[in-house]
Amino acid sequence: MLTQRSRYALRAMLFLAEQPVTAPTAMNRIATGATVPRKFLELILADLRDAGFLLSTRGKMGGYRLARAPHLISLGEIIRVIEGPLALVPCVSRTAYRACNDCKDEATCAIRIAMSRVRDETARILDGTSLADATATELAAA
Repeated sequence: MLTQRSRYALRAMLFLAEQPVTAPTAMNRIATGATVPRKFLELILADLRDAGFLLSTRGKMGGYRLARAPHLISLGEIIRVIEGPLALVPCVSRTAYRACNDCKDEATCAIRIAMSRVRDETARILDGTSLADATATELAAA
C-alpha cells in the first residue's frame, strides 16, 4: 500500500501539473489545493526538489513549479523518490536488490517469480502514467 506521504506527494504534483508554468505556486496554495498538511508538504516538496522534479523560488512571490513538463514526469518516478523501490520483496528490486535470508533457491522460488511479475506490471503502469495522463484522466472522469 502507498503511504500517506506518497499520496500527499502525488496530490501535490498533480496539483502543480495543472498550474500555469509562468509563475511559481506558493506553498500555502499547494497545501490548500492538494489538501496536504503544510508541515508534511514542506518536507515532501524538498525531497521532490532535490530529486529534480521541482524548481523552487524564494521570496514573497516564490513557490514551486515543475522542473519538467507534466508529460515527462511519471507517477512511478514520484513514488520511487518518496517510497524507494516499487518491489514488494527485496530480492526482485532493480534498485535495492537484497537476497532473502530464508530463500533456498532464488531461481526457482515461487514467491520471487510471482513478486517479479507484480513488480514489472506495477512499474509498467506507474512509469507509463505521466502527470499529464493522470490530470487528463481526472478531467475526463469529472
